[in-house]
Amino acid sequence: TGRLLFGVNPDRCLPMASTTKIMTALIVCEQCNVLDRMRIPKEAVGIEGSSMYLKEGEVLTLQELLYGLMLVSANDAALAIACHLAGSAEDFAALMNGKAAALGMEDTRFAAPSGVYRSGYTSTAHDMARLMAYAMRNGTFRQIVSAAEYTVPANGVRRHELHLVNSNRLISDPETSSYYYEYAIGGKTGTTTVGGKCLVAVAERDGAVLIASLMLSLIHISEPTRPEPIS
Repeated sequence: TGRLLFGVNPDRCLPMASTTKIMTALIVCEQCNVLDRMRIPKEAVGIEGSSMYLKEGEVLTLQELLYGLMLVSANDAALAIACHLAGSAEDFAALMNGKAAALGMEDTRFAAPSGVYRSGYTSTAHDMARLMAYAMRNGTFRQIVSAAEYTVPANGVRRHELHLVNSNRLISDPETSSYYYEYAIGGKTGTTTVGGKCLVAVAERDGAVLIASLMLSLIHISEPTRPEPIS
């Protein structure tokens, strides 16, 4: 429903790390046929941070890239998607900010599809919960973020399968693990040096769906302020 049940500083602006990829995936799910295939450009190869280890010239479906994006938080998948849909990371960020404005995420500004920190690139726990609540209404998005694992088949350029395990341990850990949560149905993790530990997690029990949104900055980067309105 979007009703806030409990919060500690829910509207404080902080870097949101790779929970950013919730918006990246949502845009793909809403604007594209996820079974469409695309060729990986050289710009998306060898990207720093978490990765699918994509190879230039290999052809994948958008759905396969989305599993890499949301399960192993692949920055190379994020850039490949951005280049395919908008031509560049910067132009894709404009799409992200347009969608954020439409969803009433007044305290959020995106600068890249992956979550790599840039100055002024912040959100709030409240806004990210609002985003996840909307995204979970999309069946394709929900199917992807609820998966414990996924295998991308080999192709003519990459001769081995890619086995992807969800970094959200609420879903992917063994049932005997203290992290596993049987009611978890989705979520996205995020970690950067500046952004610290972030998580937007979704659970469903007895017909009630709840979202927990956590943003824990590890270092002081100056007191966050509200972003300037989008012109």
